[in-house]
Amino acid sequence: MLDIKYLRDNLEGAAARLALRGDYDLAPFNTMDLKRRAMLQEVEALKERRNKVSEEVAKLKKAKENADELIGEMRGVSARIKEIDKELGACEEELNAFLMGLPNLTHESVPVGKDEGGNVTVRTVGEKPVFDFEVKDHIALGESLDIIDFERASKLAGARFSLMKGAGARLERALTSFMLDLHTTEHGYTEMLPPFIVRSECCVGTGQLPKFEEDLFKIEGSAQYLIPTAEVPITNIHREEVLTEDELPIRYTAYTPCFRKEAGSYGKDVKGLIRLHQFSKVELVKFVAPEDSYTELEALTANAEEVLKKLGLHYRVVELCTGDTGFSSTKTYDLEVWLPAQDTFREISSCSNFEDFQARRAGIRFKPKGGGKPRFVHTLNGSALAVGRTVVAILENYQQADGSVVIPEVLRPYMGGLDCLQWRKV
Repeated sequence: MLDIKYLRDNLEGAAARLALRGDYDLAPFNTMDLKRRAMLQEVEALKERRNKVSEEVAKLKKAKENADELIGEMRGVSARIKEIDKELGACEEELNAFLMGLPNLTHESVPVGKDEGGNVTVRTVGEKPVFDFEVKDHIALGESLDIIDFERASKLAGARFSLMKGAGARLERALTSFMLDLHTTEHGYTEMLPPFIVRSECCVGTGQLPKFEEDLFKIEGSAQYLIPTAEVPITNIHREEVLTEDELPIRYTAYTPCFRKEAGSYGKDVKGLIRLHQFSKVELVKFVAPEDSYTELEALTANAEEVLKKLGLHYRVVELCTGDTGFSSTKTYDLEVWLPAQDTFREISSCSNFEDFQARRAGIRFKPKGGGKPRFVHTLNGSALAVGRTVVAILENYQQADGSVVIPEVLRPYMGGLDCLQWRKV
């Protein structure tokens, strides 16, 4: 959520920055804010008058004089206060709903652009693999290796689900363990295992609600949701808490399944592992002091990149432009891995700084060392990595002419020493 005081003091500047994201009209904010402030002033004046009248009534009664007129006035003042409080509550609810619909302001360093066409490649790492045979996509490879069964997954749950089998299931487990071990032993993150169901307040805190409810799976008859990403429960661990500056930075990592409706997503991604209703991720989440958040963003992105480097995968880092940056983010780097069968890069991680946008919604603050009022922390998160898409990248990049797939060396200890997935059927 954006800071009301900032909007009030910088309305034109905020409007200009929001315009870089799309069509957002801040005029309603000014109207609602002025109305709210006028009511606050009136109710404060009335409360002050009520207190003064109460004192005068007490004096009159003590002097055994008639106070009926003042008592009548006080009743009228009290009635008006109740009326304004009700109107004020409705006004604040309307203002809050408006603010909840506004995205974060992008950082001044973010490239300006309307859509993904305005994104900028920051760096490209590694080389594209060269094949002297016709490459297969991960769907054909998974079926021929007998490690993925999409047909039976559909029988179990419908479209956009996968059933991993044998070495395929172990490969997912190996990737998850490898990523968690890397981030906890080398990058300084604490591993967490959160609930996979959260209260609606948690989704509000991270920005999924109310704007993106159509993409969430809601538990019928409750105010709970299946998590769309570990970002939601992990960020909300410190919801409505006041931390100390000495505790910062806090770095958490977590493996969770993720559940998304993917409403409106069509095309070739309907098949395969790229865009599923249920998929696994290892997530990185940080709580940091405001002065450190952009340094921490670079470090978080580097931590996610290290997974790709150790797996020997060709990838690039892309800085998203203003029109393509996510709702809650101020600045985002996407990591895109090379997929030979598609002859293109595809997103495998998104690393973002939210500044105080999520912290303001979730009420996450810290006490500065030097004293003074508590301040909102800055939150960051990134996938490190999306496990299913990493499986896709391994299958397609490490495929061999005989239909087998070589296991990256760093994963072999997690695969019981297995160094290759062997072709089993045509």
